[in-house]
Amino acid sequence: MFDWLNTAFNFFINLGAPAMMFIIITILSLFVGVKISKSLEGGIRMAIALTGMSAIISLLTSAFGPALESFVESTGVELSITDLGWAPLAVITWGSVYTLYFVFICIIVNILLLILKKTKTLNVDMFNIWNLSVIGLLMMYYSGDNLLFTSLFIALIYAFMLINADVMKPTINELLGYDSSNITTTAHPSLLIAPVVFVFNKIIDKTLPSIDKYDFDAEALNNKIGFWGSKFAIGVYLGVFIGILGRLTAEEIFTLAFTAGVALELFAFVGGWFGPAIEPLSNGVTRLMSERFRGRKLLIAIDWPILAQRAEIWAVANVLAPILLLIAIILPGNNALPLGGILLTVLAPALLIITKGKVVRMTIIGTILIPLFLWGATLIAQFVTETSKAMNNFPDGLSENTLISSIDSDPIEKMLAILFGQAIETVDISLIIYSVIGLFVYILLFLWYFKAMKKQNVEQYGKTEDE
Repeated sequence: MFDWLNTAFNFFINLGAPAMMFIIITILSLFVGVKISKSLEGGIRMAIALTGMSAIISLLTSAFGPALESFVESTGVELSITDLGWAPLAVITWGSVYTLYFVFICIIVNILLLILKKTKTLNVDMFNIWNLSVIGLLMMYYSGDNLLFTSLFIALIYAFMLINADVMKPTINELLGYDSSNITTTAHPSLLIAPVVFVFNKIIDKTLPSIDKYDFDAEALNNKIGFWGSKFAIGVYLGVFIGILGRLTAEEIFTLAFTAGVALELFAFVGGWFGPAIEPLSNGVTRLMSERFRGRKLLIAIDWPILAQRAEIWAVANVLAPILLLIAIILPGNNALPLGGILLTVLAPALLIITKGKVVRMTIIGTILIPLFLWGATLIAQFVTETSKAMNNFPDGLSENTLISSIDSDPIEKMLAILFGQAIETVDISLIIYSVIGLFVYILLFLWYFKAMKKQNVEQYGKTEDE
C-alpha cells in the first residue's frame, strides 16, 4: 500500500510544476465551490504562468551566462550569484505542495484573528503567499524538514502581515484619496520591512528635520525620465554595462542589452498572469469567509500594486537602481549581481507609506536598507540553486556551478528562518541563543512600530474605526 502511494506521489511530482499546479488549483477551487469552468481556467492560467516564467528565465540566463563569467574574469569582482528577481522563487514555491500547506496555515490564522477581533483584514491576495512559502521552505531546508517550528514561524509572520495591513490603512487612504468607507488595503509580505523603515524615518525626524523642504514632484521627474526609466531601458543599461566590463564584442553587447530589455519587461508582463490564475480560488475562499463574518466590516487586502498609481514609487525605484548596482559591487559579504531584481519594487511601497511619499526620505532610507536585500539574496543562493535543480527548473545557459538567487522581499525574515533552521538542526546552544534573541528583537520592534503607528494615526487622522 505504502509503495503504491509513494509511486503515485512520485509520478505526480514528476509531472512538473505547471502540470502539478494545474491539477491542484483546479481541485481546490472546486472544493471551495467554484464552478468547474472557472476552476479549470484558474488551473490552466497557473500552468501557463509558470511555464512562461521559466521560459523568460532561460532566455535571460542563456544570454547572460557567458557574459557574467567574462564580467567576473575581467573585473575581478566576485559577484558570482546571478539575481533572477522574484521569478525563480515563484516557480520554486508554486511548484511545491508545501505552498498549499502554508496557504492553509495562513487561512486558519486569518480566521482566528478575525474571530478574536485582533484584525479587520481579510487577505485575499493568495498568490503572494508564495513569499511566505519561500521563508517556510528555507526554514525546512536548514532545519531538516522540521514542519512544526516552520508552521509556527509562518503563522507569526502572517499574523504580523494582517495587523500591519490594519495599521497602515489610514495612511493608504490618505495617499490614494480613499474615504473612510473604503475597505481596500494590502497585506503584501514586502511591507514587513515597514518597522525598519519607520525607525530610520524617526531618525531623520530628529536629525534632519528640515530635509523635506528639498523634496520634489515625483510625477514631474517621471515625466522627464519617460522611456529612459522604463524596464526596457534599464535592461538595456544593464546589458551594456555588463557587456562592456566583460569585454564582449559590439555585436554581443547589443544582443545582451536588447535581450535584457525584453526579459525585464516580460517578467512584469507574465508576472501579471499569476493574479488571474489564483483569482477563482481566492474568490471562493473570500466568499466562504465573508459568509462566516457577515455583519462585520472587513478590510479586503489585495496586492501592493494598488499603490502603483503613486509616482513616487517609480521615481524612487529608478533612482535606487544604479545605487543598488554600485553598492552590490563594493558591499562586503555580497556575492549577488543585481539583474532581475534591479528595480526595488519590494522596498518602494513600504518607503512610500511610512514617509508618505517624501521622495528624498524614500531615497535616503532605501539606500541605507539596500545591503539587507543584497545580503539576503546571497544567503539564500544555495537553497534557491539546489531546489531549482531538484525540481528540474535550473535555467538553461548557466553552468552547473553557477549560483542563482533573488533580490526580493523579506530579507530579515529569511535571515531569521535560516538562523532558526540551523539552530534546530544542529542544536548548537550559541545558535539557539542567537535565534531567541533575534526573534525577541524582531517581535519587540514590530510591537513598538505598531503602537507608534496607532498613536500617529490618532494624532493625524483622529480616532479611526481601526482603533
